[in-house]
Amino acid sequence: MQTVNNTHQLDHKTLTKAFHRWFWGALTCFSQEHMQTFGYMASMLPILRKLYPKHDDQVKAIQAYTAFFNTNPMLGTVIVGITASMEQARANGQEIDGETINDMRAGLMGPIAGIGDSLIDGTLIPILLGIALGMSSGGSPLGAIFYIVAWVLIAYFGQRFLFFRGYKFGDQAVSFLVGQQGAAVRHAVGIVGSMVVGGVLASWVNVTTSLKLRGTDGKVFLNLQDKLDSIYPGILTVAITLFCWWLMTKKHVSAIWTMLILVVVALVGVLLGVFNPGLSY
Repeated sequence: MQTVNNTHQLDHKTLTKAFHRWFWGALTCFSQEHMQTFGYMASMLPILRKLYPKHDDQVKAIQAYTAFFNTNPMLGTVIVGITASMEQARANGQEIDGETINDMRAGLMGPIAGIGDSLIDGTLIPILLGIALGMSSGGSPLGAIFYIVAWVLIAYFGQRFLFFRGYKFGDQAVSFLVGQQGAAVRHAVGIVGSMVVGGVLASWVNVTTSLKLRGTDGKVFLNLQDKLDSIYPGILTVAITLFCWWLMTKKHVSAIWTMLILVVVALVGVLLGVFNPGLSY
């Protein structure tokens, strides 16, 4: 490889092309064995072709990106930007090799996934969905339109900003993301995410029972829902939420299977008269 200092520079066009490949193809050829490995490799190809004109040098450089990779797709774009900066430094002769790049990627996968899952999946998406649900009252399509437009704009420009920030700061961003400041950010985001999810749960989830016990004269002598409300209003909603949490965190049941289990529970409950089919959950 060429080692002449400061002779290889990445232009804005190349960086933009690499970003677009990550944005559109981060989950390309996704599998349990490789996860985002191939999407990452695809995003790095324009950068390697720019930095290493010789085909043999490109082949050697791409080996650093064959290792397993998986993180939050949105915030993970900052890792791609950092990698681009490190790859440029390597092409200019700095003491950076493929193992160093892989160590950086492996070290950032977990912290970025933790921040991203809490901030994006646990905070941002519930907020957007909560606003959209409110706008959709009465069957209005504005809620769906708002969510689609807002999500696309935030996802694109947010990821673009993080990509170029990662490229600008390079490996200097690593110390922040995995250091004490990064841990504090992850902890704070986790708290905010839990609060948001709790607020959405209280506002939009309502599980009640229609089970009533009648005497021999046909009169109702026990309305289970009224009794539960007198003890703990919303206790069934909390119970179902904790049940879903237990399935996904303790038993490692996927979200899809959890939803299917809820469908079965609701169906059996309606057949047994525990739930009213006219209620919405």
